[in-house]
Amino acid sequence: MGDRSRLCSVWLGSETGILKGVSVSRKQAFNFCNTSHLSRDQEVRALCWGDPAESELLVGSVDGTVKTFSTEKGAFTESRRCGDPAEGCFTGLAALSGSALLTCGESGTVRVWREDSSEPVTELDAGKNVCRMRQSPVDQHKVATGGKENGLKIWDLERPEKSVFTAKNLRDDWLDLRRPHWVRDMAFIPDSDKVVTCTGYHQVHMFDPSSPQRRPVLEAEYGEYPLTTLSLPAAGNMVVVGNTHGQIAMLDLRKGLVRSCLKGLAGGVRWLQCHPSQPVVASCGLDRFLRIHSLEDRKLLHKVYLKSRLNCLLLASRDLEDGGGATEGEGVSQEVKEEEDEVWDTMEQVGEAEEKPKRKTTEEEEEPQKKSKKKRKKGQD
Repeated sequence: MGDRSRLCSVWLGSETGILKGVSVSRKQAFNFCNTSHLSRDQEVRALCWGDPAESELLVGSVDGTVKTFSTEKGAFTESRRCGDPAEGCFTGLAALSGSALLTCGESGTVRVWREDSSEPVTELDAGKNVCRMRQSPVDQHKVATGGKENGLKIWDLERPEKSVFTAKNLRDDWLDLRRPHWVRDMAFIPDSDKVVTCTGYHQVHMFDPSSPQRRPVLEAEYGEYPLTTLSLPAAGNMVVVGNTHGQIAMLDLRKGLVRSCLKGLAGGVRWLQCHPSQPVVASCGLDRFLRIHSLEDRKLLHKVYLKSRLNCLLLASRDLEDGGGATEGEGVSQEVKEEEDEVWDTMEQVGEAEEKPKRKTTEEEEEPQKKSKKKRKKGQD
């Protein structure tokens, strides 16, 4: 299993609780889980790297546990309880220095966990109905939260008493009616203090905490359906967003205009991520496909069917076409083992069902009737 995991450059979490790894270079997919104990309580809702070397993967499940998966060994090495299922699913998961762990649930409770402690060392309340928590790629102690009727907030984990920045609601519309807000995802813009968000009302907003203005410095709209996720490409000045109807678009952050759209999706987009160094974006969602598009010519580069509804994905920082240092002679199986096959293989045989006799077709029923008619005719003659 270690050889397989080293090949994978894309990791995905599914509703069935299976961690999936995909090798783009070899066009192979692998399942990493104990298929004999699958349940919806193990549904994967969050993924993140556990260390800068990307040798460990942190997997957040619906039941409040965070599992550590070793990409070198190809197995789960640790599991710890980091939340209560009654507080909702994980909406954010991140690693801190010193083997510390950062979690956030739908209830809005953000916690910092140490490896040697079963209780959180830091805890803050980000408000109710939190949809996403993101960690700053520059300062690991800075995080952003937001949700339904819960505007964007930026927190400093070293000073958790009060948020560093709290966004102000949008101005009333032309009828002087309050405009609702629903932050679905956000991202820190590199080399600046700005944060971009997408909302459930098909809006894209950019905030600048360094300015005295707490309302968005840029407002844009895309489509007519709720936006669910976003990601920033390596090129900068652009943002890629996806919505509930399988539409993905690139927006210019300087003018707020839609530059291009990516096609080929058939279901709602639950997660997308741009590669940190290559001009590609990976997406997954309800249609059970992993798709990788080029951001330069908008072509679909790779498409992999994974047989489960997918919640989240994580890209490795290395080249996607890189085989992970494995050679052809390492005996990696060329066959993609799907979870349904593994489940059937591990089930006990209760007993062979008796085969029901096949019903005779109309032709078979007509043949004996014809023979009986011929016999009657001969007897009359």
